Amino acid sequence: MIFEGLPTTPRSEELLDKAFSRAARAGHAKSGHEAQESMLRTAGNILSDNLENVVVTWPDFGFDVDPFYYELADAIVDVDRLRQALSQVMWASRQIESIRDEYTTKVRNSDVDGARKHRKQAFARMADIMDQIEDDLRYIGDSRDDLKNLPEIRMEEPAIVVAGYPNVGKSSFVNYVTRASNEIAEYPFTTKGVQIGHFERDHVRYQIIDTPGILDRPADERNDIESQAVSALDHLADVVLFVLDPSGDCGYPLESQLELRAEVAELFGADTPMITVANKHDRFDAVRAESVDATMSVTNEENVDEVLDLAVEAADFQPDLPSRDAE
Repeated sequence: MIFEGLPTTPRSEELLDKAFSRAARAGHAKSGHEAQESMLRTAGNILSDNLENVVVTWPDFGFDVDPFYYELADAIVDVDRLRQALSQVMWASRQIESIRDEYTTKVRNSDVDGARKHRKQAFARMADIMDQIEDDLRYIGDSRDDLKNLPEIRMEEPAIVVAGYPNVGKSSFVNYVTRASNEIAEYPFTTKGVQIGHFERDHVRYQIIDTPGILDRPADERNDIESQAVSALDHLADVVLFVLDPSGDCGYPLESQLELRAEVAELFGADTPMITVANKHDRFDAVRAESVDATMSVTNEENVDEVLDLAVEAADFQPDLPSRDAE
C-alpha cells in the first residue's frame, strides 16, 4: 500500500539531540579549527539529511497518489496541510545546509576562539529553524500514523464494490465467490473491517470489496469523514453490486433498502453501473422484489455465480494486452 512503508517521523527535539550529540563526539576526536568544523558539518549534515528523508519517503500527492487514495487520505488528514508541512520541512533542510556552508567558511577564516563562536552561532540558528518546523514534523508524524494502515487496494485490478444494509448477505456473498480467501483491513474511521476478496474470470483478477460502516446506511447517518470516503470509492468502483433482502429478515424494510439504493446510485453517478440483486429468494415471492436485475440465495448457493457473471459483464474491463507491433 502506498503509505504502508513510511518510516516513523522524528520530532524536532529528537533530531537536535541526535545531531548535537554526534557533533560533540566528532569534535572530541579533533582539535582547533578542525574540531569546530567537524562539529558544524556533522550537525548540519544530520539535520539536513534527516529532514530531506522525511519528505522524500512520502509519495508526491500531485503525481504518485491515485485519486482514490488521495481523497481517502484527505478524509482522514488534511492533505493540503500535510503537503504544506512537507514543503516546510524541505525548506528547513535547505536552510540548514546553507547555514552549515556559510559558517564553515567563517570557521575556516577565524582564529580558534572565533571559530568556536561561529560554530555556536550556527548551532543556535539551526535550533531556531528546527523550532519553526516543530509543528510540521508533528503533523507529518501523526498523518503517517493515521494513513499507514489503510486497506490495500490494487488500482490496476477491476473492482466490484458491494453495498446494502447490514445482514442482507453481502459478506456471505463475498465469502462464497472468493471461497473465503479474503483480507480484512480497516479504515481508521470505521469500527468494522473492510472485506477485500479476489477471484478470476478469463485470466483477469477482480477484487470485490465490502465496506461495512460506509455504504450500509443512509447519507444523513454518515459523518463528514465517512461521506468523503464514499466519494473516494467512486474513483475505485468499476461496478456497484447492491444487495437487497426483500424478506425483511435483515431488520430493514424493503422500502428503506430501496431508498438507500437510490442514494448509492446518486453517489456513484451514471458512469458507474449498478446491479441490484435480491438475496434469499427462497424466502419470498420474486415478484415482490422491485426493480432487481437478478435474484439469488447465497445460503442455498443458487444463482450466485450468475450474479457474479453479471457484475463482471457490467464492469466491462478490457485488459491491456501487448500488441503485435510491440513484439
